Amino acid sequence: MNDIQNKVVVITGASSGIGKETATLLAAKGAKLVLAARRTSALAALATALATALTAQYDTEVIYQQTDVTQLADMQALIELTIAKFGRIDVLFNNAGLMPVSMLRDGKVDEWEAMIDINIKGALYGIKYALPLMEQQKSGHIITTDSVAGHFTGEGLSVYSATKYAMRAVMEGLRVEEVGMGIKSTLISPGHAQTELASRISDPQLRAAVLKSETETGLTATDVANAVMNAIDTPDNVGINEVILRSIDQRDY
Repeated sequence: MNDIQNKVVVITGASSGIGKETATLLAAKGAKLVLAARRTSALAALATALATALTAQYDTEVIYQQTDVTQLADMQALIELTIAKFGRIDVLFNNAGLMPVSMLRDGKVDEWEAMIDINIKGALYGIKYALPLMEQQKSGHIITTDSVAGHFTGEGLSVYSATKYAMRAVMEGLRVEEVGMGIKSTLISPGHAQTELASRISDPQLRAAVLKSETETGLTATDVANAVMNAIDTPDNVGINEVILRSIDQRDY
């Protein structure tokens, strides 16, 4: 297995949930971390806590930058910061996401557009700036948080599922296009997971239903972060292209 120590890992959506837990696990293995999210105060607190632990063991660094993944310039600046500081990028973890599920008949166009901007375009913007550098290095790994909703759809999930189906296509296209270039691609598709996403659902009935499912049968953010770690910690010639994970107690989808 590869040693995660000193790998340069960029994580979007790093201030909470899966991103935060992935950063914490990677820190324990000595990775060099570049954390990105919109909430600067949460990023600063996490970076300080992780850097303290890392410095004691590995004499390495954790840096962060406020980043809105829907802004092309922000993603360019994030990747440029990474290269300026560390000289390379080993892993880009496109983890920022949004899940304001709603019924189509409610016509919540602003929420539809926000999901498209963050879940699809945000990941594409990261790929735009990281991939050419990885091609120059002849190595690299792009990971994107998806969902089991990228394999099915249901009541209230139409647009959210559409964004997740789209990223399955993008990541499979990335895999095919980069054959022979030393670049890995991984899609992480959790089932119910205990994160902040459900709290942002504006429909009270759907929000209550999703929160109930997450409470009763949801994976923890650490469960999902462990799957990300496993995908990173593989031999150079092995690519884990998709991981689907659910609680063993989750029955539906």
